[in-house]
Amino acid sequence: MYAFISGKIAEITPAYAIVDNNGIGYFINITLNTFTAIGEQQQVRLYTHLQVLEDAHNLFGFYTAKERDMFEMLISVSGVGCNTARLILSSLTVNELSTAIANEETKVIQNVKGIGSKTAQRIVVDLKDKVKKTDFEAENLPVINNTNKDEALSALVILGFSKIAAGKVLDKLLKQQPDASVEVLIREALKML
Repeated sequence: MYAFISGKIAEITPAYAIVDNNGIGYFINITLNTFTAIGEQQQVRLYTHLQVLEDAHNLFGFYTAKERDMFEMLISVSGVGCNTARLILSSLTVNELSTAIANEETKVIQNVKGIGSKTAQRIVVDLKDKVKKTDFEAENLPVINNTNKDEALSALVILGFSKIAAGKVLDKLLKQQPDASVEVLIREALKML
């Protein structure tokens, strides 16, 4: 229904962005990679996917059309919903995921929290041919330097993790990497939770 939404960033966290488009604020669920790509930008264009449920309409936004295409391929796999696909694309870049699928590296996909061997195998089997037909090249996303533990914790809680457990993991990560960005903190925490 919506191909993209352009507008001013009214609010942004690692899990969602509110985009002001002509006075209407769109709440858009985003991936960690999209959060990193947006960085400090005030004006953005997010490629969107609308999920329609009985009790809600959820918008998912992506910095690139390729990321949205990969998201839509993932949710076409039986047992992979929108939140799982968003979690996968927060843990792996489009290039990393497409390479893993094309090379049948299920272990790479299993490293994502909540993805078991059967789901990883199903993703590989269902998407291997589609990924080979699609041009998923490495995308150069801008990197931001932000070490805010609260943002990382907020994102992990929104993704469904316990605040206490996530906080402990983030503390451990910050001892090892005190200068880690929000993206790195979340990505590493997702592997440990």
